[in-house]
Amino acid sequence: MRKLKITELNRLTPEAYKESDKIPLIVVLDHIRSLNNVGSVFRTSDAFKVEAIYLCGITARPPHPEIHKTALGAEDTVKWYYYNDTLEVINELKEAGYMICAVEQAEGSIQLDEFTADKVKKYVIIFGNEVKGVQQEVVDKSDICIEIPQYGTKHSLNVSVSAGIVIWELFKQLSD
Repeated sequence: MRKLKITELNRLTPEAYKESDKIPLIVVLDHIRSLNNVGSVFRTSDAFKVEAIYLCGITARPPHPEIHKTALGAEDTVKWYYYNDTLEVINELKEAGYMICAVEQAEGSIQLDEFTADKVKKYVIIFGNEVKGVQQEVVDKSDICIEIPQYGTKHSLNVSVSAGIVIWELFKQLSD
């Protein structure tokens, strides 16, 4: 087995990426404090053709060297917006017809492996602060909570790891 060279991967150019069809999925980062986590979510969102990222509250915005360190340029290809208030974003996206999904451990949450996305719907997935999670008022406005099943002794995952797991699962379900 031989590792492929970068030139053999047939990746899109940034221009072609921007013009390409995206999956009907928006990521909302609700008060994420780590710039490395923000950059990682950009990179994962680029890899799986997420429609856009909304950065909210204290979440840092590009351009920033610490975001670039993990995003590796994805902050220039993935469409992004900044809002001070996460609830404002949720209200706008709900009004635009998106199903709002907080990724959180909550009463009545749906386990990710039991969630089935409807290909005719558009989705928003919200990831919360590394310590406090998704704000309760944002959970209250969400249509559902999706929970990643965990089987070890820890009760949480790093937010960028959670984003990678959930984005990948929804990509598999929503892409043609």
